[in-house]
Amino acid sequence: MSDADRLYVSFPASLVARPMIYEIVKQFDVIPSIRRANVEDDHGWVILELRGSPEARVGAIEYLRGLGCVVDDMSGDIVAG
Repeated sequence: MSDADRLYVSFPASLVARPMIYEIVKQFDVIPSIRRANVEDDHGWVILELRGSPEARVGAIEYLRGLGCVVDDMSGDIVAG
């Protein structure tokens, strides 16, 4: 596992107003970097680079999934150049 995870996180309307990224920072001591996002009234998504210890990152990802987010790993989707 590298020192960062690149994630695509999508979430339903019920989570749009929730400060989920703040929550994972406080609870898991991870460092997020938002690369792109779109949030509307009925859904949202964010491309997120997440740094921290492997255990903290796994905990943060599982937390987001537990809330109802769909979290997909994008690490292999980046073309090096």
